[in-house]
Amino acid sequence: MSSQEHKEKVWNLIKGIKAGMLTTLHGRELRARPMYLVQDSYEGTLWFFTDLNAEKVFELEEDNDVCVSFSDPKEHSYVSLTGLGRVTQDKSLIEKFWNPFVGSWFPDGKDSPNVGLLEIKVTKGEHWNSDSSKMVQFFKMAKANVQDETPDLGEHEKFGTQ
Repeated sequence: MSSQEHKEKVWNLIKGIKAGMLTTLHGRELRARPMYLVQDSYEGTLWFFTDLNAEKVFELEEDNDVCVSFSDPKEHSYVSLTGLGRVTQDKSLIEKFWNPFVGSWFPDGKDSPNVGLLEIKVTKGEHWNSDSSKMVQFFKMAKANVQDETPDLGEHEKFGTQ
């Protein structure tokens, strides 16, 4: 999918955000909902806990193409990751990623029959990162407009199979 250096860059952009919007296909309708990352590193796969009775689980059975987007407006960082999702009940992974935050969603604990993990194998993505404030970005846009140029608003990169 991408180099180790690029995986580290993506992780550095999303690790502080933690909550991403997972988009799935429900029939012909796109649906998005917040999901909370449970991992401590990124190697091309995203992990989220899910209730096995949740609608997203059934949507993945119909179409496992997903998109997860992360946004940190304060840091001017935005990430969109596309991949293939599947659900697993692998006990060793559940044990590895279990934490008190997740426990609040599953009062019967990690051995509850409806506890599962959503695994997303990322195949492509895109990120935007600007170290400029809105005022600086506005100035750069105005300057570029006057000089008939494209403004430099920061880093934008695509990766994977586009």
